[in-house]
Amino acid sequence: MLATASCRKNDIQHSSPGSPTGGEVSVPNGKPLPTGAGDGVTFLNSGTSAIFNIYAPGKTSMAVIGEFNNWSPTAMTVTPDGNNWWVQIDNLDANKEYAYQYLADGTLKVADPYCEKVLDPDNDKYIPASVYPNLKAYPAGQTGIVSVMQANQPTYAWKNTNFTRPDKNKLVIYELHVRDFVGTHFYKTIADTLSYLSNLGVNAIELMPVNEFEGNSSWGYNPSFYFAVDKYYGTKNDLKALIDACHAKGMAVILDMVLNHSFGQSPMVQLYFDKNTQKPLSTNPWFNVDPRHPYNVGYDFNHQSAATKYFAKNVMKFYMQQYHIDGYRFDLAKGFTQTLSTDDASFAAYDASRVAIWNDYKNFINSIDNNNFYTILEFFGGDREEKELSDNGMMLWNNLNYNFNEATMGYVPTSNFSRLYFSNHSGFTQPENIVSYMESHDEERLMFKNITYGNSSGANGYNVKTLSTALARQETAAAFLFTAPGPKMLWQFGELGYDVSIDVNGRTGEKPLHWEYNNDALRHKLYATFAKLIKMKINNPVFTTSTITYNSSGSIKTANLTGADGTMVVVAGNFDVNSQAVSIAFPSAGTWYDYMSGTTVNVTAPFTATYAPGEYHIYSSKALK
Repeated sequence: MLATASCRKNDIQHSSPGSPTGGEVSVPNGKPLPTGAGDGVTFLNSGTSAIFNIYAPGKTSMAVIGEFNNWSPTAMTVTPDGNNWWVQIDNLDANKEYAYQYLADGTLKVADPYCEKVLDPDNDKYIPASVYPNLKAYPAGQTGIVSVMQANQPTYAWKNTNFTRPDKNKLVIYELHVRDFVGTHFYKTIADTLSYLSNLGVNAIELMPVNEFEGNSSWGYNPSFYFAVDKYYGTKNDLKALIDACHAKGMAVILDMVLNHSFGQSPMVQLYFDKNTQKPLSTNPWFNVDPRHPYNVGYDFNHQSAATKYFAKNVMKFYMQQYHIDGYRFDLAKGFTQTLSTDDASFAAYDASRVAIWNDYKNFINSIDNNNFYTILEFFGGDREEKELSDNGMMLWNNLNYNFNEATMGYVPTSNFSRLYFSNHSGFTQPENIVSYMESHDEERLMFKNITYGNSSGANGYNVKTLSTALARQETAAAFLFTAPGPKMLWQFGELGYDVSIDVNGRTGEKPLHWEYNNDALRHKLYATFAKLIKMKINNPVFTTSTITYNSSGSIKTANLTGADGTMVVVAGNFDVNSQAVSIAFPSAGTWYDYMSGTTVNVTAPFTATYAPGEYHIYSSKALK
């Protein structure tokens, strides 16, 4: 009887990924894989036997080495098509962790690309036992990354199996980096602090990449093993427990997935690599010799390759089924193309082949989970292409960092954030697939620029560089962000006015924690404002409307929304550093409710007032929840 292994998930049952160009060899004496054997390791006989299987077309020989054979090569058999190599190992202890590698062509040792745990001779020693207890020691006398397998390993019993994902139009995502969110860089610590996020009101968290990447301290965009959770953050069951705990508090979990590229630790890079040029070989089934776009890092996946499609779909399905996640944010999604581009303009140009690649992946995701699973692309392409992707249910990141920061700093001429509204995106008729944000992991922090570069020329000493003023202007910006229909995202601690530059300790370097900000009255006021705005957005259907007009240029910015039930909302704010006369075209006269102050205002036409610098209001035709 076959069983699932710790180092193998046969996520797409057993079809060949095809014959990559130049990679197939004829092996007339090959033997087919045993029925039910999948990629990586498949256990049988109650875990006392295992079938090892690796896709390695064009190799002259493959062997498995490990603690089960005293690191002496056991030759593998190739399948008749010359693509896969396999062997069965018997007399295993089902309760024991075994380290192992593959030996290619008698010289190259690589780990298993499908394994769920690796041992790293250089970095594991820096992982504290408090984060990963009883970590298996790296096997003496070996070199390079080794894989680990175990038939009978601790399982996780899911508690919250009936979680309902928030509607996309009401989605408020909190992007966080495990390393820089809690000092322990530990999933369990995050699980213990979820009340902070729950009280803020967000209904989803987005974790920056958590699968094994090079080194320990990283943003995670240098991945090498896609099925193995990085041990620096805890065990795989710790991650499952975090996801389970999020679901218990009504929060979805979105994983940042990096499938544009991989780095040199990847066995798939190493198996077909030219050491002289330091590039993948042309026979590499997965990677391009040279990247096809100007923003690539590492080694560029070829997403028109059958082998890459097979692998990528395996990865996608794995976390959906094994970790109960609710969505992916795909890094550098615009790079999923073989169309060569050398500059921004050519990279962003409409690309039908890229649309086809993404539609294929989205259709596959839907075939696994079509229950409001979030597929979010970091795309930044032209509206035509983004609209076509949106038509298939994909969601697009909408970066408004520059525009909002110009507004918060008080530089009105460059502060137009009309792209906040879906109707400013050509062809879009609904807001639900545009994920707008003021900050992400990739952008400078608004408060840093407010305090460092803010406009200090206001009358009566009004100075954006003053902490209280800078924080108050963040409230004004948030009022416009959260009232705009469609899903929204905020970057960790933006709700407390985190003001440490992205470049401290290097762009991707570790950033200081400032949890004490929550004890500062001014900063906690910003947190409370964010919480009130998020609650308002989620609880009131008017903020899902597609009926909206706006004026995002000039000092006084406004937005008018009309809900399906007739509820009307008017948002108005002064982003100048001086007081400004306001004339607002309310849709009707009468009593309107000021959400933030809890008061009412009697509106006559025309409605005129004078707004102080940074002043804002959210008016509604009936009291909002």
